[in-house]
Amino acid sequence: MTDLPQCNITDVANWFLTKDSIQHKKLQKLCYYAVAWHYTLLDAPICQNDEFQAWVHGPVNRILFDKYKNKKWLPISKIHAAEVLEFDEYSEEVLDFVWESYGDSSADRLERITHNEEPWINARGMLRPKEKSENVISTDDMKRFYGALFESAQLV
Repeated sequence: MTDLPQCNITDVANWFLTKDSIQHKKLQKLCYYAVAWHYTLLDAPICQNDEFQAWVHGPVNRILFDKYKNKKWLPISKIHAAEVLEFDEYSEEVLDFVWESYGDSSADRLERITHNEEPWINARGMLRPKEKSENVISTDDMKRFYGALFESAQLV
C-alpha cells in the first residue's frame, strides 16, 4: 500500500452511514478511529484528506465538519450501501473493526474516550480545556498509541 488512496474522508464517513444514522460528533470520532487504526495496522492512509485536529470535543476533520455542521446534534441519515465507494479488503476489515469496537458508543462516550488518549492529549498540549485549537493530531502519535493498545490486546 504505497499509493495514496483514491477515496477521501467523506467516503469513510459514508461507509459508516450505511450502518446507521449517526450524529455528527460520533461520525467524526468513528472516522478518526478508522484513520488511526488504518495507520496503526496497515501503516498507510485509508484515504486522502485524513487530517484530524484536536478540537475541544475531540478529534475533528475540517472537511467533515464543514459538510455536516448544519446538522448540529441531529443524526445524519443512513444511506444505501450502493451509494458508497468500495474499499479494498484490508481497509474494509479495519472499518469493520472500528464499527464493531466503537459503533455502539454514544458521541459523548467517544468524546470522553478520545480525551483520555495520548494522540489528542499531545496535540492539545498546554491548551486550556475550552480553548480553541486547530493543532493536527500526529499520525506518529496515533501509530504509537494504538499500536501499544493492539500489542497489549494480543498478549491477553
